[in-house]
Amino acid sequence: MVGNSKPQTHHVAVLAFPFGSHAGPLLSLVLRLAAGAPQVTFSFLTTSKANAALFSKSPLSLHNVKAYNVPDGLPEDFVPSRNPEVAVGFFLKAAPENFMRSLKDAEAATGLRVGCLVSDAFFWFVGDMAEEMKVPWVPVWTGGPRSLLVHVDTDLIRQRLGTSGGGKQTLDFLPGFSRFQMDDLPEGIVGKLESPLATLLYKMGQKLPKATAVAINSFEEVDPEVVNVLKSRFQKFLNVGPFSLIPSSPSPSPPPLLNDESGCLEWLDTQKPASVAYISFGSVVTPPPHELAAFAEALIESGFPFIWSFRGNIEEILPKGYDKMRLNGKILSWAPQVQVLGHSSTGVFVTHCGWNSILESIVGGVPMICRPFFGDQNLNMRTVEAAWGIGVGVEGGLITKPAAIKALELVLKQKEGEEMREKLKVLQNLAQQAVEGNGSSPRAFNSLVEIVTK
Repeated sequence: MVGNSKPQTHHVAVLAFPFGSHAGPLLSLVLRLAAGAPQVTFSFLTTSKANAALFSKSPLSLHNVKAYNVPDGLPEDFVPSRNPEVAVGFFLKAAPENFMRSLKDAEAATGLRVGCLVSDAFFWFVGDMAEEMKVPWVPVWTGGPRSLLVHVDTDLIRQRLGTSGGGKQTLDFLPGFSRFQMDDLPEGIVGKLESPLATLLYKMGQKLPKATAVAINSFEEVDPEVVNVLKSRFQKFLNVGPFSLIPSSPSPSPPPLLNDESGCLEWLDTQKPASVAYISFGSVVTPPPHELAAFAEALIESGFPFIWSFRGNIEEILPKGYDKMRLNGKILSWAPQVQVLGHSSTGVFVTHCGWNSILESIVGGVPMICRPFFGDQNLNMRTVEAAWGIGVGVEGGLITKPAAIKALELVLKQKEGEEMREKLKVLQNLAQQAVEGNGSSPRAFNSLVEIVTK
């Protein structure tokens, strides 16, 4: 427990986006800041649902972090839609006013005026709030540097390529993007421009250069060319990750399983080095049942050992009459991902290509098989495959049994897999160096502490 000896002299409000895996990394960063600045009160503002999920996983031992609930903006008769963007749209519409009200509550409760706003980068309107309040604004981008650059340079991209969307035109007019095409861009930059998220991301790209500093869960050396461009676009660009490598950060993720109750780490100890496939498609979207069934058939036919983090009933996707006891692997509702990826027996990570997962794969030195769904995931896959050479997309973009077997064999059995592992060693070492001693990440973090505690 951090002592209460120091009086609270500063108040930082943190505005979190409650959808997807955004709020977790932001809380992770806030907990690090709070540990480093015990005289600062951090008010963490997001919906009651997101707060309940985050703070139940992370029993706080820090006296200077407090959660405040913000209304979700949904009408009383709201029926959840299959399209998550509907709820996001309602939330965003009401967000500026709702956050402002919660800010006032936090000021009243603490008796301290807010002196800095930290927010999810999605919340471009926080820039206006900060201007009005005459305080610094520090947006935090939870994706990777490449997706951030394409949002900041959306006008340039539209000017060069038009807005109709889709196509093989290269993005070679952006530094470091000669191997990327229009098809790799997140939706909303070109194509469908009117959705709530497309509008939000466009406004964000316009607003971020005015922020006091932009922070990111990444490390400078992962993509130096792109990082340097972003440094020239922003007043300050602070790479303060990878979060999974920084032990001082109390993590809001589920704690490692006590004594490894699932037995998966113990089971990994019995497997050959770099032989096991670890499968996890994240917590937001999963592939449709026919793709999951195809992947299960690929695992059965190829015989590769595996750990599958699977929500639901695996028997629904297994071939009719197949006894799941015959599977050469473990199926868990939740796996200790960082530890699994850090185990020498794990040879490939089958992933949706979310940024957190990519960083954890780099830190663990594990090549990827990518099946992206939306947002920045396609661009991330292209980065993994074409820019870094540390993974491969599923052939044809959708999981079929032949495509899955081909990808598994490529990474686990062929020389291409070995080459990926060698390239990963380089990135893994760079990540390790970035977080150590006077590395680039601690230096950036110290700048961030300075800004929020002024």
